[in-house]
Parts: sequence; C-alpha cells; structure tokens
Amino acid sequence: MSKNSSKTTKSGFVAIIGLPNVGKSTLLNQLLGTKVSIVSPKPQTTRFNIKGVLTRNDFQIIFVDTPGIHDAKSLFNQLMVKEALNALQEVDIILWVMDVTHRIPEEEKILDLIKKANKPAILVLNKIDLIKKQELLPIIDYFSKLHDFHAIIPISALKNDGLDRVLNELIKLLPEGPFYYESHQVTDLPLNLLIAEIIREKIFLLTYQEIPYSTAVKVEEIKEEPEKNLLYIQATIFIERDSQKGIIIGKGGRMLKKIGTLAREELEFLLGKKIYLDLWVKALKDWRERKTYIRRIAIPFRE
Repeated sequence: MSKNSSKTTKSGFVAIIGLPNVGKSTLLNQLLGTKVSIVSPKPQTTRFNIKGVLTRNDFQIIFVDTPGIHDAKSLFNQLMVKEALNALQEVDIILWVMDVTHRIPEEEKILDLIKKANKPAILVLNKIDLIKKQELLPIIDYFSKLHDFHAIIPISALKNDGLDRVLNELIKLLPEGPFYYESHQVTDLPLNLLIAEIIREKIFLLTYQEIPYSTAVKVEEIKEEPEKNLLYIQATIFIERDSQKGIIIGKGGRMLKKIGTLAREELEFLLGKKIYLDLWVKALKDWRERKTYIRRIAIPFRE
C-alpha cells in the first residue's frame, strides 16, 4: 500500500452493478483507458468481481466490475450473483448502470438492493446514443422520485460520452484516505486470470447458444523463453460435454485456431511481447453444477 503524506488524498471502492449486458465492463474499460474486463454482446460475460484501479495525483478509485444480477438457476450462476451482492457490502459508493434501450421490471430488484445497502449511489443511464433525447427525460424524472441518487447521469460508454461527469461526481463522494495500490497498477487480476479471461472472451465472440456459457479457461503454464524472446502459454478450455468438443475445435481445427489467433494477438498487444499460445480442449462433465470442479478450474469465487 502506498501512502502520500505530503498532501490530502481521496480513495475508495466503487461497485459497478446492474443487470446482465448493460455495459458495465465497457464503462470500466473506458474509465480506465485500458482493458481489464472482457466484453461481449452476450449477457453474463463477467463471472467474478474484477477490480480496476484509476489513480490520479490526489485520488484513487478502485472500481469493482460485478457479474450481472439475474435470476440464477445453476449453482455457478448463483455464485456469480453472490459475488455481485458481496461487493455492495464492501464498497463506499454504488454505480448503477442501466441500459435505456432495454427497460425491464427486474430493475426494481436492483433498486431494492441499493436501498438496503444504504450507500451513496449514482445512476448511470447507458446507451443514450441509441434513443431520442426526449425519451430520456421521463426516465430521469421517474428514477429521481424513487430514490435519492447523488446524481443521475446519461452516458454512452461505447462513445465515451458523459464519462467525465461520472468521474467528477465519484470524486466528490470519495472519502479521504491513502492509496491502496501503486499508482501504475490498473488491476489486481493475476496474469493467469487475465490471460484466461481474454481467451474466454474470444470464445464468447465466436461461438453461439449454450457453448460460451459451458466453457471455462484455465491457464496451466506460463513460461518465459528468453532465447526465443517469447512467452509460452498453455491453457485448457473446459467444456461440459464431449459433444461440445467438436464445436470448439471446429472442422480441421479451424475454430480453435481462430480463438487462439485472436487471443494471441490481443495478449501480444496487452503484454507487449511475442506469445506462443498452446490451447487444449477437455470435457469436464457438468462442471457448472460441481463446486469441486469450479475450484479446479480456478475461478476465483469466494467461499
């Protein structure tokens, strides 16, 4: 933990919460100016709480990107929702992200959770680039009467519109305190999990229906090879049934190669070095319903 004793600093934890697929991870990445949380057009992409750290001279915000809160049926999805609910208890500020293009009754459940948490909250109305301006005012008016939000801010996370205001309002709410992380650090995600998440993002982008949700990625080995000036990474893609293997591997291994190429290119850009990515596919029957399997795959849920 680094402390700055020469001047007053502000620091605090901010939970980014919302329904699945409202743009929480896109918002976090845009606020940080770099990618720490994976993004896809499919719901329930984020599986566990990911911290993103934004540090300036006199403040540090630790954002906690949470899984989408939804009616979870499987054990795995229940653990995902539990992660999000835990975050509400542990942060200083709540940032509720809502998709203005897709309003559903489940929003009311999130509002109940915010009221119970009894913490300062900012409502962020995302994807305003996709609706007419006159549609926005009734939404702002409706929610301003339901809860005493510190601010209600219309934004487009994708277009980086309105994010300066989000930051300014968060800074006003931050308590005084020392920095929790070194100023150069943007996430506390270990390298093996960051790599696994990037590979999983490519599976979400390239596969359909149940396949992305049935997969998990575990990095088995990371090895520096200085003589070749590269980083060797071996990772296993787990699926739930043998019949899904063919879809992930593809005809003549094409799908697996495509997943590997996209992941490798992004990892080379993020890590700034040449990478050899060695991907394997393995069936682990119904892993989403077995706590021992979830642990084995190294998904960092808390007990």
